[in-house]
Parts: sequence; C-alpha cells; structure tokens
Amino acid sequence: MKIKILTLLLICSVNAFAQSPKDKQAILDVLEMQRTEWNKGNLETFMQGYVKSDSLLFVGSSGPTYGWQKTLDNYKKTYAGKAGMGVLTFGIKKVDFLNTDVAFVLGSWHLKREKDEPQGYFTLLFKRLNGEWKIFVDHSS
Repeated sequence: MKIKILTLLLICSVNAFAQSPKDKQAILDVLEMQRTEWNKGNLETFMQGYVKSDSLLFVGSSGPTYGWQKTLDNYKKTYAGKAGMGVLTFGIKKVDFLNTDVAFVLGSWHLKREKDEPQGYFTLLFKRLNGEWKIFVDHSS
C-alpha cells in the first residue's frame, strides 16, 4: 500500500513539474517573439522560434514540409514583403505539457492585411533543447 501511495505521489509531482508556470511562460514568450518579429517583417528572426534542423516538420495547406530552411523559403514565397505579411495576432487556447521537455500548443492566428484577413488554427509541438523551448512540429491551417 505504501508503494502505491509513493508511486502516485511521484507521478503527481512529475506532472506538476512538467507544467511549471516558468516553462509555460517561456513557450508564450517564444510565440510573442514570433508575433512581434512577424509584424516587423523580419522572417529570419521569426524563424528563431523553430528548431533549426532538417527534422523540423511544418504542415500547411499544401502538405508537409521538412526542414528549417525550406520552411523559411516557403514563408518568404507565401507572404512576400510587409504587405503580404500583414499584422499577425495569436489566440492561445491551450498549452499542455506531454512530459518535462515536450509541450503541445493549440491556438488561432489572424492576419490583417490591406485586402484581406486570412485566419486559421495551429497546433504546435515544442521541445526543450539546451534549456530553450523550440517548435519542432507546426500544423497550421
């Protein structure tokens, strides 16, 4: 009986650690940096929120893209110049920790541009790498 109680307490304490306010804020800070840099028209700095690796997976309306550079190139083609980028806002719906080093984020995005206002939703997987939270999977629609 004591072993069961200790096991339960250990599981609860690991979950509490995984969902620390500090880690959640660090993830929200990455997203805020991305929003700010997007609105400045600085895609290269915006991309610093992603893991700089060929294993980065971005899934959009045209299907999956692998790799940091390919994702950046696609952003540049799809959102050409400041007018194409518009003003970005996010609505963060949920941040859930899957373990101490992986988090799931659900949110919405909205672009305000001169001629239109595209919007949609995203799911992100963040991973803590060398003490920093980075996006390694992005599914945006």
